[in-house]
Amino acid sequence: MESGREDVDGSLEGSTRHNLAMVEVFGANWCPDCKRTKQFLQDQRIPFRSINVEEDEDGRRRVEDASDGKLIIPLVVFPDGQELIEPSNAQIAQLLGLTIQGERSFYDLVIIGGGPTGLTAGIYAAREGIATLILDRGALGGQAGATERVDNYPGFPDGVSGEELASLYVAHAKRYGVEMLQGVAVSGIARSGGELLITVDGGQSYRAKAVLIASGSTYRRLEVPGESDLIGAGVHFCATCDGPFYRGAKNLVVIGGGNSALEESLFLSQFVEHVTILEARDRLSASTLLQERIASDPKFAVHTGVKVQSFETGDDHHLSAVVIDEGHGEERIRAAGAFVFIGLTPNSAFVRDSIELDTAGFIVTRSAMETSMPGVFAAGDVRLGSTKQIASAVGEGAAALIMIRTYLDAFETPAASA
Repeated sequence: MESGREDVDGSLEGSTRHNLAMVEVFGANWCPDCKRTKQFLQDQRIPFRSINVEEDEDGRRRVEDASDGKLIIPLVVFPDGQELIEPSNAQIAQLLGLTIQGERSFYDLVIIGGGPTGLTAGIYAAREGIATLILDRGALGGQAGATERVDNYPGFPDGVSGEELASLYVAHAKRYGVEMLQGVAVSGIARSGGELLITVDGGQSYRAKAVLIASGSTYRRLEVPGESDLIGAGVHFCATCDGPFYRGAKNLVVIGGGNSALEESLFLSQFVEHVTILEARDRLSASTLLQERIASDPKFAVHTGVKVQSFETGDDHHLSAVVIDEGHGEERIRAAGAFVFIGLTPNSAFVRDSIELDTAGFIVTRSAMETSMPGVFAAGDVRLGSTKQIASAVGEGAAALIMIRTYLDAFETPAASA
């Protein structure tokens, strides 16, 4: 791998974009727009090459040539040679050939989120002739598509890769003709007369009789010095996505003590000599089986009661060490990379001023899964009280649709195409 260049394969098996040549992203580790752009491509599972212009002279010249001698980043270069300077997600989606506009302006139901919950609800809706649109800011399939392996999902006794499971969900929804848009972020929901107005980034909007929020959650950050600057340059939140880049490394750090942290630690151990697990609490919270597997393998070291103080950057602008405090002063753990698995943050910011949330941001629902805004329902990881399991997410999607169907039966205004 050349200095300052990193290839990221985020493609989804079965996607029509799976065989695209590499998109190139010219940027820097400290650049927030560069991080947003790379995150968008990863969410879409688009393979891309990241070029750090602070380390790659050819990359720096390429940016200067594209921006009239200035150093304006990110510069995104597409396989056909088209270039975008400081692009929005919508501009990137357009050049990637993603459909980002619905066929109608009015739907019976708009589902926000294309993970297991939203896709299940969409399948049930389509079977009942409910005019439905699914909007997802990332890639269809949700976090399931980035999970290395799922071993507790009924019907797969030998387990199934998250990528395969996600692709099956999407294929099932397509079979019933569910209209699905990815790379489209919802910015707000409001009542407009007897209808609901759903606004997306860029100003476009849709009207609907009912809305199901199934937007899921994202990995929580530590919010310590160095974390934001090093995301993608040594600090990661997806072992499946980024673990293979550390093949042959001496040590990786995993932060967290739950099931996800230990599962990802086991996955990472196939690439490196050693994995150090750091947990803030005084004991791990993962299942007994996972703890026993970790304890019996000399590749792992577990430290509990640890506070992560910061992430340190090396001369190569990449993570060099994790600074911790176990109660007797700061220590430094040298590591090639650090993977953070400390829980989930609900993707509910777009309704924080319009719908009741709990203190952590999860959406509060009533017995019929309806939120504080009439006609707006919530299910899956974003809902307060959900179990954060794929099987239950599917069940909640089906249950929510049954509740929504009852609500729609009482709605008198017919859906009309634009």
